Amino acid sequence: MTDLSPEQMVRTWRALAASHAAVCSALERELGERHGLGVSDFEVLERLVESDDHKFRAQELADAVHLSQSALSRLISRLEKTGLVERCLCGEDRRGIYVTLTEAGRRRHAEAAPTHRDVITGVLAHAFAGD
Repeated sequence: MTDLSPEQMVRTWRALAASHAAVCSALERELGERHGLGVSDFEVLERLVESDDHKFRAQELADAVHLSQSALSRLISRLEKTGLVERCLCGEDRRGIYVTLTEAGRRRHAEAAPTHRDVITGVLAHAFAGD
């Protein structure tokens, strides 16, 4: 990729950005309509499902899903109200907060994961069909 000219890099970036926008838009629509989740909601649930003990320190989770601490806090509050996650104090560091996946969160993720995968596959297959 280093052999590309600056103009080719810009075209590549634009194609990547367009693909990202198309996937995010389709995911927001489908996850929202079918499962009552936004893209970031799903991403938080997915990271929690993938972690060994189904919990993350809040700061590490914010970094993993590319959200600010305040944006993650609002998102976690919404997920907590619907019973998909819980917050608990970190035993080692009383200032730290863990976000833990609930059984309801595990079920919602399992229901939404096929939609997530189908949308990504469909949108990206279409986007790259022209290559």
